[in-house]
Amino acid sequence: MRKIVSKTLKNTLTASLVIFLISCGGGGNDSPPVSVAPTPIPPTPPVSSVLKLNSDQEVVSFLSKMTFGASRGDIEGAINRDASELLSEEFSKPPSYILPFVIDYTDDNVGVQHRSYSAAFWNAMVDGDDQLRQRMVFALSQITVISDLNMGDRPRMNAHYVDALYKHAFGNYKELLKEITYTPAMANFLTYYRNTDNSDQNPLQTPDENYAREFLQLFTVGVTELNMDGTQKLINGSPVETYSNEDIVGLARVFTGLSCGGIDFWNCEDYDEIAPLVMYQNYHSKNEKKFLGKTIGAYVDGDTAIDQAIDHIFEHPNLAPFIATRLIQRFTASSPTPEYTERVATAFETGSYTSADNVQFGEGVRGDLKATLAAILLDEKFFNGEEKLNTDGKIREPVLKFINWARAFDVGNVFAENEWALLFHARSDEGLGQQPFQASSVFNFYRPGFIAPQTYSGNEGLTAPELQTTHEGSVMGYNDWMLEYVFNSSPARDEAIDSFAPDYSYEVTLAETPDQLSEHLDTLLLAGLMKNTTKERIVTILNEMPIRSDSEENTTKDRWNRVAVAVYVAVTSTEFSLVL
Repeated sequence: MRKIVSKTLKNTLTASLVIFLISCGGGGNDSPPVSVAPTPIPPTPPVSSVLKLNSDQEVVSFLSKMTFGASRGDIEGAINRDASELLSEEFSKPPSYILPFVIDYTDDNVGVQHRSYSAAFWNAMVDGDDQLRQRMVFALSQITVISDLNMGDRPRMNAHYVDALYKHAFGNYKELLKEITYTPAMANFLTYYRNTDNSDQNPLQTPDENYAREFLQLFTVGVTELNMDGTQKLINGSPVETYSNEDIVGLARVFTGLSCGGIDFWNCEDYDEIAPLVMYQNYHSKNEKKFLGKTIGAYVDGDTAIDQAIDHIFEHPNLAPFIATRLIQRFTASSPTPEYTERVATAFETGSYTSADNVQFGEGVRGDLKATLAAILLDEKFFNGEEKLNTDGKIREPVLKFINWARAFDVGNVFAENEWALLFHARSDEGLGQQPFQASSVFNFYRPGFIAPQTYSGNEGLTAPELQTTHEGSVMGYNDWMLEYVFNSSPARDEAIDSFAPDYSYEVTLAETPDQLSEHLDTLLLAGLMKNTTKERIVTILNEMPIRSDSEENTTKDRWNRVAVAVYVAVTSTEFSLVL
């Protein structure tokens, strides 16, 4: 049975725990260094891999980058192991496809039925064993964007697209681009479904240019030429445009002639929206296609034209730094340094990466996503022992923060179909503030180059995409959202099903020692980044919460409430928004 949060407690906590825009100050170790007397003959230290995770905090830090978050069991399974070994294990795990769930799903509530693919994705992100693949799909969904805001009544079609991302998450980016081009979801979202070219008869009837433009601008090369380290190339102090409008016109002709596999181009009575689109040659542009220095002949068949176009764009020198930057921002660094970007871009370019402990990743083919991910996650900057700077790290967006909490406390009954909030209110600023596959446009939830004005990060010129959607209303919405879930009081379709219920059983054993509980939460949730002021706040609040001894039931309840309050303070703290 779900617990109900009292209005007094809710108002008190919400009013006192508003998150301010990121101002990271590192961990809370304010203790002076301890002097140690030197030993005459130091023992020879054991040989240790530079990628070995030697402490719980190191494990949590790494898993916070590679997965949606660590549970106590995950920490125990990873301690004293090499990060490269854990990464290799993730690459070997089979994908948790969601389309089978959606096909089999039935519900009397039509609205819930339409959200079945979203429920399946929430379940997979929280509970899927293939955690790195889940993170990669979430990352790719913010690069090759579709949004179901106008396609929410087609869950099978949307799930089919998500599964294409699952399929290619560890494959080659070129093959991913080719497959999503033929997905009904992308064709409907970017309006090249049944795209035709009648400009030879009527100059005003030109092909829809939407997909061609976004394919270049957002999926592959970007709008300005880049150096390998992601910085802009400049001529006479000005950036150089990557493509022109003529390039868009020429490329748009390539993406014509695609329709459903029904009776014919215009009739789809027997159309299966989970099948790839079919090329109808009679409706493919008969005009020559010129773009980015490439010419495809007028009468080259449509499928071949698409293959040639993607092959050509894929060789553009911008591709590696462009995609490297986007993926880094989704995993490890909101404002990656040029040096880090170049190392990752090189792995994408060469299709190969060798870790510091000499483990090789990738097939040696340009666009290899395993090599790229390995370069992102195993980079030397995370394992060289150097102190992290305030300019390092990634800002956690709302989805990452929520799922991190859910995984940390092994929420039971991962059954998103029962959660009204997850199904219908996550996107709202009054809710979580973010819903996967519900960006307001193809430009995603936020711009990759966003610099937040009047903030510490903005004053340093750091990009912080996630802060574009952060404001007072969204902060209060997130706080209220987490209050309901942390206290196991989120609105459910069936109150008899205790879905997304946190397991605080271990934490309850620490309820009467607030200092130990705060240290535990610091490690489990923040990898040691919790400030001393936050720890002191937890201790102060909990010490003011009496634990009754008149009955076992009341004692248990009071201990549980102490833990929930401590967890709530931790997950609404400023420092919880940062992964280093």
